[in-house]
Amino acid sequence: MFVRRSAAVLAATAVIGTAFAPAALADESPGATPSQAFPSALYGSTDPTYDGVWRQSLALLAQDSVGVKPAKQSVDWLVGQQCESGAFAAYRPDPSAKCDAKTQVDTNSTAAALQALEALDASDAVTGAAVKWLKSVQNKDGGWGYLPGTPSDTNSTSVVIGALDAGDTDPKDVPSKDDRTPYDALLGLSVPCDETGGGAFAFQPDKKGKLAANADATAAGVLGALGDGLSPEPEDDGGSSKSAKCAGGDSLTIEDTAANGALYLAGAVAKNGYLKSSLPGAEDQPDYGNTADTVVALAAAGRTADTGKPLAWLEKNSGTWAAKSGPAAYAQLIFAANATGTDPRAFGGADLVKQLGATGPAAASSDASTAPADNKNDKDAASDEDDGGVSLWWIIGVGLVGGIGIGFLLSGRNKKQQP
Repeated sequence: MFVRRSAAVLAATAVIGTAFAPAALADESPGATPSQAFPSALYGSTDPTYDGVWRQSLALLAQDSVGVKPAKQSVDWLVGQQCESGAFAAYRPDPSAKCDAKTQVDTNSTAAALQALEALDASDAVTGAAVKWLKSVQNKDGGWGYLPGTPSDTNSTSVVIGALDAGDTDPKDVPSKDDRTPYDALLGLSVPCDETGGGAFAFQPDKKGKLAANADATAAGVLGALGDGLSPEPEDDGGSSKSAKCAGGDSLTIEDTAANGALYLAGAVAKNGYLKSSLPGAEDQPDYGNTADTVVALAAAGRTADTGKPLAWLEKNSGTWAAKSGPAAYAQLIFAANATGTDPRAFGGADLVKQLGATGPAAASSDASTAPADNKNDKDAASDEDDGGVSLWWIIGVGLVGGIGIGFLLSGRNKKQQP
């Protein structure tokens, strides 16, 4: 499940290179240089400007999901990124400096941090402030855009729904000024069954109000419609087949949109086992991150039988992508493994938990299979990783959406996608 593109096409495409972008652009993401000193508590070794909080949050959440207690310094670093308002920016190089009007806080970083910190039992003062801020920037239609005041999009709305749920706040009890809930916003972003891509979610309506199916947004939207966060518990479908027909009509419910979205995703990966993604002028590329998110969404919707092919494809093919993309990518794969009841320590022969751990400080506690013998050396060996992952595309992508003058270009949400 978002951040950069003008400045984004560089940073964001780097993630794609491993996840979506042309391989030729994969090395264009800013990386660490001798003159740059990134926090030792931070997971990953590349420039955190656009995704520091995002990748840290996913890394901590993934570790917690497999019973690994993250290093205290890493948790403290994330807490220290919070502004007095309760919001988080993508990255604040000097946490001691107070946030001001120039600090570009966003809903995605805040929601991801909230999910991670709730899982790690952070103080109520920290998590409560984040919930309060998210409520304060809700749009009239009930949803959220990446930046406060920008139009609602499926990805941002969905990650906020997951955060609210993690913070023990029922999204149905969060009405906007126009008395619209987050679920109302998602209902309005579901492509009608009788249109191309029916059942999928759109990222946002186009200038004419038309909705175009977007696989990335659909994976996020399914989780949002189910009220789930980034790392949902697996749902066993008992081997039964789920609805094979898109549900429409005036009585469409939020549950219907989740089922419709899952049906669309099942069809998208049925043939090849993975999604494709491309940037203008580039050839289609396997989209590892969105495929992982699709596995999570299908499992959360109870369509575990449909996760077999894409999960097997990820186990066979995602190693190089994850190694280059870094913490967020490893986290996405761990979420996919957990959602399907697969052992993330034996994922296609790889120990995802150990690989994730090698990108940051040694865990505070873990069993022998999770912690590398020499974490520092392992992190150094992983220093060529390109941090990111699909979700980063969320972060990256959403920006342009609210307005071209905002400076961030939409991520994977806006890119062309196809099964």
